[in-house]
Amino acid sequence: MHFTSETSSNGVIERNFTLDEITGVLWSPTSATVGAPLLLFGHAGGMHKKAPGLVASALHSVTTYGFAVAAIDAPGHGDRSRDLQDQQWVEAIHRARAAVEPIAAIGIDYNMSLAERAVPEWQATLDALQALPEIGAEAPVGYGGMTLGVVTGLMLTAVESRIAALSIGGVFVHDALIEAARKITVPVEYRIPWDEDEIDHAAAIALFDAFGSTDKAMHAHPGRHNQVPEYERDSSVRFFARHLGRAADTASD
Repeated sequence: MHFTSETSSNGVIERNFTLDEITGVLWSPTSATVGAPLLLFGHAGGMHKKAPGLVASALHSVTTYGFAVAAIDAPGHGDRSRDLQDQQWVEAIHRARAAVEPIAAIGIDYNMSLAERAVPEWQATLDALQALPEIGAEAPVGYGGMTLGVVTGLMLTAVESRIAALSIGGVFVHDALIEAARKITVPVEYRIPWDEDEIDHAAAIALFDAFGSTDKAMHAHPGRHNQVPEYERDSSVRFFARHLGRAADTASD
């Protein structure tokens, strides 16, 4: 992991990094506690590691609970170039939207392809983060995401035992996600954007039901996936604090 820049403001250190082809950012408190919880945030499709909503949640997590938070660009997003196949998917989505046609089928294929590539990248990133002395291998890990970030998070959590809690938003539901959810037994907080036109309510509830977790909660909120109320963002970070602890809690152990 190579840090390419560092800034500090309002008690938060922001460091951009590269790891092979991966581009990412790490936010941490200026007075970090070794072993404090680490959150991994997956951005929505078409966005990037510093999408406004993601940054807002990251800064709140750092300043309120002392967490460290990391985000990386998905393949073909943010600072990463898009390959020909990805470009064809993006163009197909734009054509469908222009024609007011459903995009779910295209989005499912595209997001699954991105997630399959992103899972090993997140695992490599987690390895590198836990090697940092200010984080360490014992830091409890949580994952949060929306849309594309949900697909990646489900596929990652299903195979990655280091993730101890999962807070996710709306997503196009399909069989592969149902199968991944059945393998997940960590605590889950799942938000459904009730007014998202292409997210089927019954399918969303079926995904929630599929989680193998005994500790799981489903929240339905008004608006679309990019209109998450502030109280839901706060609920998510409090969920992580309950299940992963806080920096102060870790320091006192």
